[in-house]
Amino acid sequence: MTAEGDGPVVVIDDPADPRVSDYVALTDVALRRRREPEQGLFIAEGERVIERALRAGYQPRSVLVSPARRHGVPAGFWARPSPGQPAAPVYVAGPAVLAAITGFEVHRGALASMCRREPLDAARLLATARRVLVCEDLVSHTNLGAIFRSAAGLGMDAVLLSPRCADPLYRRSVRVSMGEVFAVPYARLEPWPAALSLLRMSGFEVVALTPAADAQELTAAWAAPDDRVAVLLGTEGSGLTDEVLATATRRARIPMAHGVDSLNVAATAAIACYVLGLRPPAPSVPSAPSALAGPAR
Repeated sequence: MTAEGDGPVVVIDDPADPRVSDYVALTDVALRRRREPEQGLFIAEGERVIERALRAGYQPRSVLVSPARRHGVPAGFWARPSPGQPAAPVYVAGPAVLAAITGFEVHRGALASMCRREPLDAARLLATARRVLVCEDLVSHTNLGAIFRSAAGLGMDAVLLSPRCADPLYRRSVRVSMGEVFAVPYARLEPWPAALSLLRMSGFEVVALTPAADAQELTAAWAAPDDRVAVLLGTEGSGLTDEVLATATRRARIPMAHGVDSLNVAATAAIACYVLGLRPPAPSVPSAPSALAGPAR
């Protein structure tokens, strides 16, 4: 975070001011899910998440902050996109006005409206990826955000989504992922499920995660670094549909105890990413001398 630069700073006293329309009714999920993609924007909440969006190259439309956080506006907001274009405006509003605009008390200090990018092409993503998560009809923004964080931290190259999946750039998804949705490229697979044929055509082994007793244990799905593996994750509750299961080359399960059927899909994804993800090797650490060893001679 840097001190205030030379960009425009505007004090907002009226919650109905049209200049802050990007931030209106942030708690209305149905409205925001429809409006944000249509208008090509998404909302990043919190200074750390905003900084990550800027580092990932997303262009800011504006930022809305409380007076106490005015001097913590990320440096990228003072940068002009190109010569002759104005920097994104910084709107400052008191707590009561912020709550009236957004529909909730803003505790994280800063909200930013960012420009969406053009959707990525699934076939192009698969051309260079080796480890991919494929999500079918995951409607929980919380689960999706957690899955993206696991994908980023545990070595997955891309995430593919069915058309009914939640929006990775919805505010809650972004917040739960701690901004890691910006680190992992993703694309929609359409038409669904016919487009899953791209996985086999691109040389991927397709591993479907299922609690079925006849599936092999996930650890048996180990793959070499150069292997191409796609992991199928099903919707909350009912899991993968039969049509999607039929596209898999292998079915895998996570062994459970105490009669528990399965884990939450976000936890399942984290385990799968840990088993199959690509990560740099851990640095070697010299072993400590044993406490039972005698004195050196």
